[in-house]
Formats: sequence, structure tokens, C-alpha cells
Amino acid sequence: MTLSIRNQLPGTVTEVHPGQVMAVVKLRLDGGQDLTAVITRESAEDLALAPGSTVRALVKSTEVSLATQRVEGLSIRNQLPGAVVGLTTGAAMACVRISVPGGELTAAITEDAATDLGLFVGSDVIALIKATEVSLATA
Repeated sequence: MTLSIRNQLPGTVTEVHPGQVMAVVKLRLDGGQDLTAVITRESAEDLALAPGSTVRALVKSTEVSLATQRVEGLSIRNQLPGAVVGLTTGAAMACVRISVPGGELTAAITEDAATDLGLFVGSDVIALIKATEVSLATA
């Protein structure tokens, strides 16, 4: 299957906490970072997720926010440090490619935000991803 989602990070499930409707799934990405996904309990069961399961974390580029430093006091669970390796700006939007340990992420942000953050190729950033915006796929 070919997907339009650019951000596909390989990892291994470390914990699964099923609830009534949703399940919290914790992963260790191949680059060593921890990532949290919140998916439906039914999906976790359909994928037979358990510690040790190999998965891909899928995140649309429009769901990746950026900061120039780690953010405290924030409900967003996933904060992945990286460096800008590509920056394309247009009249309204910017496409930011970020190298993270074990892979690459793409963030689609407004051109104004990229300017306000002072982004340039080589700048350090933190990719912020809400746990509810992470989908999981198995092979």
C-alpha cells in the first residue's frame, strides 16, 4: 500500500493500555525516542498490538508543529528533537524537513510561523505531535 502520509517512523510497541473506547500505545522508535499514540481500542485489537509488536507511526505533515526549544507545561506528549534539513517556503505555507534520530519528519506550517521561529537549514527544532494524531500500521 502506498500512502500520502510522508511521516512514517518505524518502531516497536513497549506498552498497550486499553480503555473503554481508546487505547494508549507507547512505542520506542528505531531512533531511540519514545512516542505515544492514542488509537481506538478496536484498532489496537485488530492490529493485535502487544509489547514487541513492530509498527510504523504515521503522522500527517499538517499535524506536526514546531518549537525552537523543549516546551514545558504542555499537553502534547510527543516532543522529538531534530534539525532542519530542508525548508521550502511559499506565499502562505512552508514545508520543513526535519532530521530526527532514525528518520525524517516533514512539518507543514504557515510561512509566517517559519519566519517568526527564524527557521533555517541547520537550525535545531522540536517536533510536537499530539498523541491523538499518531496512527499506527503493522506490516
